[in-house]
Amino acid sequence: METRKSAVPAFGVLEGVKVVYSAIEIAAPSAAALMAEWGADVVWIENPRTGDSMRDTSYVKETERRNQRSVALNPFNEEGRSILLRLIEGADIFIESSKGPVYAQRGITDELLWQHNPALVIVHVSGYGQYGVPERVNRAAYDLTVQAYSGYLAQNGTPDQPMAACPYVGDYFTSLMVVGSALAALQKARGTGRGESVDVAMYEVLLRIGSYYMVDYLNGVPAYPRPGARHQNLCAIGEYKCEDGFIGLCVYGVKQNKYLLERIGLGDLWGTEAYPEDTSALWLNGPSAGLIERKLDEFCLTQKVADLEKEFSDVGIAANAVLEFDQVVAEEHLARREAIVEWRTLDGDPVKGVGIFPKFKNNPGRIWRPMPSLGMDTDVVLAEAGYSSEEIESLGSRGVIKSSQAPSELRPDSTPAKA
Repeated sequence: METRKSAVPAFGVLEGVKVVYSAIEIAAPSAAALMAEWGADVVWIENPRTGDSMRDTSYVKETERRNQRSVALNPFNEEGRSILLRLIEGADIFIESSKGPVYAQRGITDELLWQHNPALVIVHVSGYGQYGVPERVNRAAYDLTVQAYSGYLAQNGTPDQPMAACPYVGDYFTSLMVVGSALAALQKARGTGRGESVDVAMYEVLLRIGSYYMVDYLNGVPAYPRPGARHQNLCAIGEYKCEDGFIGLCVYGVKQNKYLLERIGLGDLWGTEAYPEDTSALWLNGPSAGLIERKLDEFCLTQKVADLEKEFSDVGIAANAVLEFDQVVAEEHLARREAIVEWRTLDGDPVKGVGIFPKFKNNPGRIWRPMPSLGMDTDVVLAEAGYSSEEIESLGSRGVIKSSQAPSELRPDSTPAKA
């Protein structure tokens, strides 16, 4: 039976790419969300009874599931698996997220998927990977636990207390790795006609992200202590308290260091044997490191954040006020770049969220529809895959799928107001 062309509007750098994914919450779905914003046709497979747990959130779901089409089915029973196999026949990328090799254990192996689509890119997302120590591979994993396992968490916090980086950086870093690896594999598959299977383990993403100081440790350098609000091994880098708030400083470079020392009353240090005139970094193991940090703390407490940010920025020192949400959204720079946008939910209510990024000049991304209701696109997507209306009705009556036809004004061939 001939597969019908997708009715998703044509736009963006991923126009013509079809992604099918089966996952809940953050890492894999956020990767799919980015691809949907760049023009890919993204089909979101949800549990027909409860749907994605992201639906229980208040507003973040509207950002992380916009531009997607919801198909409600269980891929692990016989008929549901048949539907999944039909859907991936017309797909370029299939993404699943589970505890280790759950899909293979349930009979949905890479080899089975490639029988139906030899060029398919398959991305498996899990906490600990598809193979390794079985007890570890089959464990439940969340952002916090993979941060802990990877050593990433231990690098953050105070000397007395490790603290996880928030919000959910393990998930969001992983989502970027999923996008990058999936598109890299797709480029190869389109050139060779042979698909690829990508094993993305969240802990390995964090292992790579956190490797800056681990590489030193692997080569005999003692592990640096947790820095708290300051840098692990450099002065004048970190968060400092000012008269009316906090500022983030990164003082690095010859002219920057000279200016800083003179400004905080330590100009006499410049040009000495300890701090020669080509000093580009003020190391914490330097003879006057404690004095520099103390004088900088005292100095910042006498300054207003906005004044200090401008003064330091004007002389080439990287400095920025630590902005709270109300300050972030009031920034003119964000407005000019459409970093925060507004669109309407399925019910017609206005909702605000982060806009499309990065900015593609010739093929920009866009928001073409809000988050769909559970199973809203089941009928349309199955029809595109070649199912007749009678077959779709029969599948729905037997509970194999959850059928909920999209309202006419929000069907995939219709475009709501642009963000």
